[in-house]
Amino acid sequence: MSGIDPARLERLSTHFDRYVEDGRLPGWLAVVHRDGETHTECSGRRDIDAGAPVEEDTLWRIYSMTKPITSVAAMMLWEEGHFELKDPIARWLPEFADMRVFRGGAMAKVVTEPALEPITVWNLLTHTSGLTYGFHHTHPVDALYRERGFEWASPPGLDLTACCAEWARLPLLFQPGTEWNYGVSTDVLGRLVEVISSQSLDEFFAARVLGPLGMVETGFSAREADHGRLAALYTPDPETGRATRSPMSVAAMRPPEFLSGGGGLVSSAADYLRFTRMLLGGGELDGVRLLSPRTLRLMASNQLPGHADLEAFGRPLFSETTFDGVGFGLGFSVVEDPVAGRYPSSAGEFAWGGAASTAFWVDPAERMVVLFFTQLLPSSTYPIRSQLHQLVHQALVD
Repeated sequence: MSGIDPARLERLSTHFDRYVEDGRLPGWLAVVHRDGETHTECSGRRDIDAGAPVEEDTLWRIYSMTKPITSVAAMMLWEEGHFELKDPIARWLPEFADMRVFRGGAMAKVVTEPALEPITVWNLLTHTSGLTYGFHHTHPVDALYRERGFEWASPPGLDLTACCAEWARLPLLFQPGTEWNYGVSTDVLGRLVEVISSQSLDEFFAARVLGPLGMVETGFSAREADHGRLAALYTPDPETGRATRSPMSVAAMRPPEFLSGGGGLVSSAADYLRFTRMLLGGGELDGVRLLSPRTLRLMASNQLPGHADLEAFGRPLFSETTFDGVGFGLGFSVVEDPVAGRYPSSAGEFAWGGAASTAFWVDPAERMVVLFFTQLLPSSTYPIRSQLHQLVHQALVD
């Protein structure tokens, strides 16, 4: 590959094979794409019990790597003039009018006050809405989400419309726009896409994003004929640290009631590479343009006030690494200061990852896309993403 020492790149495989050999990971797949050339490596098992190996066509639950796809979908509608980023979402989703904000108290006696500003589309794209996730376990409002059945899944019988109605009844963590917190903002953004487009989220994705890009193996579930290619889901054993099959492995094996724009997609490495190559190409791939280069530059620019990083502006983050020097754009994290994070990256690199330890980044300065897939929940278990940066960048020699 252009500008990459193949002997040094072998260190990537040597390192992550240690995770497989000692049982911390069931298996993994990594992709490095630079200057039109692609290098793919994989190792271990997609299903330990079945003895099935990780292969290049393995399917993965990408969880929050769904978020950039939903964000791109929303910005395609923005480019058509359907909304402005400052527009209140209550214009289309009236259940989010007159929101209440947490002021104090415990779960049983939460005290709230009126929101001073409405939640805007920009708040959803930047995770500054005040919405949260039940799995955070750091705040009384997180507990209210869990009480309603929102932790790692949604309550049975609720579709996206019903889930939004439930979230709108719960208080926000903070006044919109005043902090950053990872939560269901992108799921609500997916509902906004549905209302504006008059299509369900899976229909919009298929017609406007996945279909045009040729992402034929990406969807909200794996087809029955492809269940054998879908990697099993694992969690670390609390005593041994070894990857142990999760009951949530059944997730994504049938079409869901809740179309989660924040975490619901299944994809392959080849498919997601096409999506990230489109991002690297300024919104275009193989003659198909989804976004203008200027829109993508806006999305990949740090939107946090004063160019703050997530460590300064965000709540405690669900991640295996800190976010020093990393801000947030419209659907992606964005590197502002490569030195602050203490691992190699480039200013302007934009990225995100998924709860099962998947990750990607797009590095325009290095003309490069890197993807990593495994199925270990949660992603905060091991420092895979920082190590991946370390191993890829030490192989760059031009």
